[in-house]
Amino acid sequence: MKTYPISMTPGPVKVPPEILAVWQTNFGSADMEADYLDLYNRAEANLQTILGTKNKVTIHTGEGMLGLWGALKSCLLPGDRVLSISTGVFGTGIGEMAKTVGAEVRLIELPFNQTIGGLEAMDLAIREFKPKMITAVHCETPSGTLNPIKELGALKKRLGVPLLYVDAVASAGGVPVEADACHIDLCLGGSQKALSVPPAMTFVSVSDAAWEIIQEVKYAGYDAFLPFYAAQRDFYFPYTPYWQGTAALNMGAELLIKEGLTNSYTRHEAVAQACRTGLQALGLDLFPAPGAVSSPTVTAVNVPDGITWPELDARFRAGGLVVGGSYGPMAGRVFRLGHMGSQADIALLGQALAVIGEAVKDIV
Repeated sequence: MKTYPISMTPGPVKVPPEILAVWQTNFGSADMEADYLDLYNRAEANLQTILGTKNKVTIHTGEGMLGLWGALKSCLLPGDRVLSISTGVFGTGIGEMAKTVGAEVRLIELPFNQTIGGLEAMDLAIREFKPKMITAVHCETPSGTLNPIKELGALKKRLGVPLLYVDAVASAGGVPVEADACHIDLCLGGSQKALSVPPAMTFVSVSDAAWEIIQEVKYAGYDAFLPFYAAQRDFYFPYTPYWQGTAALNMGAELLIKEGLTNSYTRHEAVAQACRTGLQALGLDLFPAPGAVSSPTVTAVNVPDGITWPELDARFRAGGLVVGGSYGPMAGRVFRLGHMGSQADIALLGQALAVIGEAVKDIV
């Protein structure tokens, strides 16, 4: 399999050696050793710090989509109302996922190059529709945008909506999340973005209100949250825990906390600003519309006229650079640089911009 020296994909990101070392360690049987429970408890405490919450954080074996599905199925019954707010592929997709659970979904879909602005439409929809759950995405990675979750959380609390579900997979660790201050009941994270861990683990902060609903719904699938309510107390997990994955996740969290979360946020923002300034200096146009908030963890760029995305991608790869394309209506039209976690590195960005400049010099 071919690898590239300049990796700026929007996740999974390059895994640092400290994390690879614990991931490749041969541990014992996690459901028989008290050391695993100690590790899980430490990981939970570190993830609480990163998510800005005092709520219980569940840790699941599986890529981030496991948590997105599990939270919906653990909290929703057929006929429950869900207000899905979308500014991108994942926001719309979560609404579609809720439909498959049997929920009645009302979608508020904004253009994918914008972010949530005024909340008048959401306010009206909540009053009319009276949803059990609001869903939103913090960082829309296919669009390179960041939504104002704090304002949405304040609206949720003021209007008494039982649950706020937020996909923070691509923001946690690189952007302040503040789940408790934002009144988030289900704050969903994944290992492979700003934590720089292989794509094997999901973590979710779950509020007391969400636990009450989870206990009423009693969903019992593999991705169910209910068994995790007492898993640590009883040292009885619903399936064999992934010791290596938990250890890697904890190491990624520890490295971020050791750096200092404020320092991490500053690093991500500085690299993001340098990325956008550098791309525009090369004559490239950013995908987010003027006034939209770009994410500190990923930059979305319009593919320039005069070349197709596969041709441009081939030029990048020939120069040793791998980035990401995009999805949905942006497929073939947008490419993305992931400057998150280990890739939020100014020297790495400089190498990437040099390759991009060479690749587009005859077309912009």
